[in-house]
Amino acid sequence: MTPPDVPVEGQQAKATPTSAAQSCLSVLKKRADFLGASRARRQGTAGFLLQARQRAPDENGTGIRVGFTCSKKVGNAVTRNRAKRRLRAIAAALLPRLGHTGWDYVLVGRPGVTVDRPFDALLSDLEQAVSAIHNQRGRKP
Repeated sequence: MTPPDVPVEGQQAKATPTSAAQSCLSVLKKRADFLGASRARRQGTAGFLLQARQRAPDENGTGIRVGFTCSKKVGNAVTRNRAKRRLRAIAAALLPRLGHTGWDYVLVGRPGVTVDRPFDALLSDLEQAVSAIHNQRGRKP
């Protein structure tokens, strides 16, 4: 028995498509990046909190960077991981299209809501939050 992605003799290898989300989104890992986003613009939604900041031109990284966090208030480890998986899924679905290059976005899970809220509602929450973040006038970026 051969693994499914190994080509059988006489067949061509299947190309594994890379999603647009993987190619233009990078993940925030450093605490300083999360702290920078927490001091910048915020937009609360029913399902999560979105924090966003525009990076300075001399900062490292290109494209859109995104981070995810859930505190212990969200629940035990299983619940927190599920909430982060759902946040990753909505970010991968919408941020390549709606996000702005040169911006950092952090999605913060909410207790009892991020896990239980319908997925379609989370998607619309992110659409509204990103548009509200970028349409803020008269505020510091």
